[in-house]
Amino acid sequence: MTGRYASVVSDPFISAALLEGIPSTYAGTRDGIDSILRDRGLRRSTPEDTARSLLLGAAATASLEGSEYDADTLAAGGGDAVARGAVRLSTELLGLLPTWNRSPVQALARIHALAASGSADDADLGRPVNPDGVARLTELAWMLGQPTEAPGLVVAALVNAEITAAGAFSSHNGVIGRAAERLVLLAKGVDPASVLVPEAGHAAEPAGYRSALEAYAGGQPTGVHQWLMYASQAFTRAAEASPLAR
Repeated sequence: MTGRYASVVSDPFISAALLEGIPSTYAGTRDGIDSILRDRGLRRSTPEDTARSLLLGAAATASLEGSEYDADTLAAGGGDAVARGAVRLSTELLGLLPTWNRSPVQALARIHALAASGSADDADLGRPVNPDGVARLTELAWMLGQPTEAPGLVVAALVNAEITAAGAFSSHNGVIGRAAERLVLLAKGVDPASVLVPEAGHAAEPAGYRSALEAYAGGQPTGVHQWLMYASQAFTRAAEASPLAR
């Protein structure tokens, strides 16, 4: 996505958002999310709903890294280093929104430091190590600063995939991508109370998630299209996993 056409168009996300079938698919996905959440009380959501969503997201994102502990175990302080890092990240993630809006790369560095502490070398915490990945994140940050007519769901999906594919950090790039996806959903007003569980949407279909990411990483429009079509389904599952959908 970055480094190819983004710097020569005024709306760097719109080309992907207009790929065949994407506009109608994402309109339907957004309608489904609104139906599940708003009709069941989004406007009456509580801080406890948000906290539960973040905890469920921590369990889900850790599971995609091979850590199998449920949310209740994590809430009780259990789990391995990966799971504990995911919980630590979940407690601070929403507070990073101002930093994300001002300096996405700085926010990503903090996300890595939170998630990787205890399972990565201290010297690597918050420090990108791949120069090509850093260049991609820098261009992504520029893109996020431009006005766009692309739906927030599309932007969130592309941000997740681009961060993961860039591989800028020594570890936890997938965790970082999924955390950024949640921040974009919040920043774009798709999920202002952060009660969706996008991480669970991916963890429910791990093979499909990894296959779609691999396709995206190939750098071709067909791969971007495959990822976006997959992500639309993941967002539907994210709404179904919300505490408000119970």
